[in-house]
Amino acid sequence: MNIFSGQNYLRFTKYLVDYLGAIILLLIFSPICFISAVAIKLNSPGPVFADVPERVGKDGKKFKMYKFRSMIVNAHQMLREDPKLKDLYSQYKKGSYKLKKDPRITSIGKILRKHSIDEIPQLINVLRGEMSLVGPRAYYPDELDHQSKQYPKTKKLVQRVLSVKPGITGLWQVSGRSKINFDKRITIDATYVDKLSLMKDIKIIIKTPLVMLTGKGAI
Repeated sequence: MNIFSGQNYLRFTKYLVDYLGAIILLLIFSPICFISAVAIKLNSPGPVFADVPERVGKDGKKFKMYKFRSMIVNAHQMLREDPKLKDLYSQYKKGSYKLKKDPRITSIGKILRKHSIDEIPQLINVLRGEMSLVGPRAYYPDELDHQSKQYPKTKKLVQRVLSVKPGITGLWQVSGRSKINFDKRITIDATYVDKLSLMKDIKIIIKTPLVMLTGKGAI
């Protein structure tokens, strides 16, 4: 039995790597987390963690993702419900649920997002068993529904992607991040699922710090 690739890796080794890795990374990043939390509180009113809609996890189960707040309070609700932001919401959906110039992002938030520091609290989700260190993107329910309708050929790919836990980092994140549209992104994630292995995860983890430092492809 090969516990370093395929379904056996998913059932046994990956869980251990996730759990131990999350603990180690939380210890390493604790100073950055403390500085980030203080900076967020000083920069704009509101909580340290983002109040965002639930994400879609393994087997379609929804969960609360932990992220440092990089936007003004109630940013997600405002975008979807404020009539003044109707045009902005249309741009958001057309741009694969990304905005190149988002007025809701705070000045500190721009730095956090560029270097993916806002994603560090997702290590809590890993310890809770909701996410993996490496895996597909965790989508918003409305995002996944809208994008699946816009790209109907991706439905089978979506099913494959939802068969595993979403990851803090992943193959698409180190292959262009926000510059990649949904159809290509979901194809990359499905390819990752089909070829699960410890070595591939290690390669993605090694590439991730460089992406964080350079901010390549971030929005």
